[in-house]
Amino acid sequence: MTEERSGAGDPARTLALLWGKAATAPRRGPTRQLTLATVLDTAMALADRSGLTALTMRELARELGVVPMTLYTYVPGKAELLDLMLDTLYQRMPRTDTTGAPWRARLTAVAGENRELFTTHPWAVGVSTSRPPLGPGLMAKYEHELSAFDGLALSDVERDDCLTYLLSFVQANARQAHQHSLAAREGTDEQWWTRIAPLLAEVLDPHRYPLASRVGTAAGEAHGGTLDPEHAYHFGLARVLDGLAVLIATAATRATAPDG
Repeated sequence: MTEERSGAGDPARTLALLWGKAATAPRRGPTRQLTLATVLDTAMALADRSGLTALTMRELARELGVVPMTLYTYVPGKAELLDLMLDTLYQRMPRTDTTGAPWRARLTAVAGENRELFTTHPWAVGVSTSRPPLGPGLMAKYEHELSAFDGLALSDVERDDCLTYLLSFVQANARQAHQHSLAAREGTDEQWWTRIAPLLAEVLDPHRYPLASRVGTAAGEAHGGTLDPEHAYHFGLARVLDGLAVLIATAATRATAPDG
């Protein structure tokens, strides 16, 4: 997967586009035949189908039936286009109403919403958002996800840290699952093991690597291969929530402790 990053374009022009403050028509030339929404929908469909590597301004123009220069009347370039695509995904994400639910159920819902986004749009898995697209979609997503920590006595910084930790796990797991699905196109795990098992038996000495041999065999038999993405997700999410439970309990104790 090609590593891309958001926030790589011109900040002022990107924010203007994200918040609908950019010019809506070119200064000279014919009337535009497309809308920005059409450009974004087509770009996302292309990325869903072929990945971000295939998403070039030239290929997008071909998909839209226009000359490449036409696209630059809508977006300055691919960097800004990517921010708009991500923010559109964030705007369209389903947001589960978990009012009154226990905190673990609320965070599980947040994790599931993000996992579904990455499953439906795997190109988004490979995008670094250390400089996120600060558009209305992202802000609505952030507001919704932060509310999952309501009532937990966490500080604002702790609340943001917990959300970052949770979403980092989801993205890492989704990246691993996507890579596994790409490998599966070349054959199943069972077929792969069948091919390498005879050679592995010749070179792998179970007496030299007793733990690796025993544990690897047990895990492979349990998961039906080298990796079970579904198991990895649920196991990992439970451990993430267990870890957050310690901080949440500490925050509750801190909030009820007498001053001094």
